[in-house]
Amino acid sequence: MPDEPAPITEHLGELRKRIFWILATMLFFTAIAFNFAEQIFLFLLDPVVAVMEARGSKLQAISPTETFFTYLKAALLAGFMASLPVTFWQLWAFISPGLYAQERRAVIPFVLASSLLFAGGAIFGYTQVFPLVFQFLSGFDTSGLIEQSWTMSLAFSTTARLFLAFGVAFELPVLIFFLSATGIVSARKLWTGTPYAVLGIFVTAAVLTPPDFVSQVLLALPMLALYLIGVGIAFIFDPERRRQRIQDGEEEPPAASGEESDDHSE
Repeated sequence: MPDEPAPITEHLGELRKRIFWILATMLFFTAIAFNFAEQIFLFLLDPVVAVMEARGSKLQAISPTETFFTYLKAALLAGFMASLPVTFWQLWAFISPGLYAQERRAVIPFVLASSLLFAGGAIFGYTQVFPLVFQFLSGFDTSGLIEQSWTMSLAFSTTARLFLAFGVAFELPVLIFFLSATGIVSARKLWTGTPYAVLGIFVTAAVLTPPDFVSQVLLALPMLALYLIGVGIAFIFDPERRRQRIQDGEEEPPAASGEESDDHSE
């Protein structure tokens, strides 16, 4: 088949199809999770509740609809987490035609690694960071003149933001893999740019987390370690080495962009 670029309308149609399946899967799991919304909410807010109980206080709902919408947000977060394997599968199916044959066969490792990294980041934040963050944030009324009363909506929003921040941050090795595999940035440039990456990581951590240095530092340090791991992975999948393997006949070149792939026939 001739090596011709596929029309932009074809790419947009494919993208719409992938997004549809991602949203449909997320809504399906959200509908199931809503039946357990209270349990999900209490589980996610356990670090907050522990801090509040230690201070003899409770979360508050200050509007008639606050409880319902907060439970709905908890179900949406659970639905998003449950649909991650499908999300990563659809993402891979969309971009795989532009990758090398060996990389296209890595769909299952990619889906597993991406899902586990996101879940690992969320679990790390939930178990190791959240208690420290909320303990820190609750310690600003030592004068006795201020009584902190946290609403369930705002407490959940802060928890969900941290939850997603740690999950997304732990995807850094996957991002670096794609930057290297597609030839956008070489592994050598990633390594020499480490000082700039450190600055970018701390800025990103400051944006993703609440305005306290505890959560920022505890997010930035794992991101730095993951960046270095990603650079190591990038050296393994360096495009120059792949091109040499293609010249030696050890690897197949990327599929033509106009070629129909098995993934796109889903």
